[in-house]
Amino acid sequence: MWFNGLLDLSVMQLILVVLGMTHVTIISVTLYLHRHSAHNSLDLHPALKHFFRFWLWLTTAQNTKEWTAIHRKHHAKCETAEDPHSPVVLGIKKVLFEGAELYASAATAENLERYGQRTPEDWIERNLYSRHRALGIALMAVINLVLFGVNGIWIWAVQMVWIPFWAAGVVNGIGHWMGYRNFECADNARNISPLGIIIGGEELHNNHHTYPNSSKLSRRWYEVDIGWGYIRLFQAFGLAKPKGYRPIAHYVPGKQNVDVETVQAIANNRFDIMRQYRKRVTEPVLRQQKSLMDDEIRPRYRKLKQLLSREVTLIKPRDKEALESVLESNAVLRQIYEMSNELQALWRQRGLKPQDKLHALMEWCKDAEASGIRYLEEFAAHLRAYSLRPAA
Repeated sequence: MWFNGLLDLSVMQLILVVLGMTHVTIISVTLYLHRHSAHNSLDLHPALKHFFRFWLWLTTAQNTKEWTAIHRKHHAKCETAEDPHSPVVLGIKKVLFEGAELYASAATAENLERYGQRTPEDWIERNLYSRHRALGIALMAVINLVLFGVNGIWIWAVQMVWIPFWAAGVVNGIGHWMGYRNFECADNARNISPLGIIIGGEELHNNHHTYPNSSKLSRRWYEVDIGWGYIRLFQAFGLAKPKGYRPIAHYVPGKQNVDVETVQAIANNRFDIMRQYRKRVTEPVLRQQKSLMDDEIRPRYRKLKQLLSREVTLIKPRDKEALESVLESNAVLRQIYEMSNELQALWRQRGLKPQDKLHALMEWCKDAEASGIRYLEEFAAHLRAYSLRPAA
């Protein structure tokens, strides 16, 4: 019957079809646009790349060059007035509900020229995908009507709002607004959920902003990046090749000498090193000091624990004053906080020669071992054991 289209599916079958089609769209965005095109962390077989381009033309009218350029600018100017879609600057409501509009306004010729390098410029891109974008989504509407009858109307509508809401709105909005942080990267990126399934793994946004050139977005044992699962599947068939998915730091038990490779290894793995510092030094020392705190400070213990490990540039002025008042009254907390900042200075200072960084790390380890704080002494020994990962 023409009313139900050629396939004549039941309601449940139609729902499953929609979920399947939108899932393909999500995978096209995270694997092709994001990990392959924007960050060059993944090589894809030409046939797979073209399938993703074609599918995105049908379901989103998305242009590879525009998406890539805007996303690269987001990383380059994150949480500043120049960020195309920062909820910290623009507010969560605007980014969540007007994400697609923000993308459109950022697709200027200047941004495309500066950030849109190494994107497709072949004949089909110039003459079809970029020139006739509306044709793709119109063709999708016709296909839906033929296959699903009048139900094709709402199916097409769901397809059209899927990426603007989930990718442009949720990832760019909520992903910089609320959630948990594995690493204290320099922006407000957060992991929305440890189960990266609905948005293809993009839920692990803090992990991505910490290691943007990694094709794998999960970092903890309990985190799931379904996009990485697809990469491994395609890799088994020779259709994909991840270029990098983990820091090249290598822990060598028993190693006690600090060398240039130690410096390079901890700098390369700096965010995880600082996470370890929080777990191995800051939190146990803070627990010890809790009983010595004034009654006025003790109720703010949880907030203090966050501030002691928080990225310095993200601490609000009022919180900075509160932190400073605590550090003034507790010499031990001040020492571990200052040692944390000194360690981070190893990779924050630009232009230092490897030997200068080596000398600075050796001095840091000596100071830590002479601090009289057991957890600092143990962490210094832990750092000495790092080296670069052997070539596979």
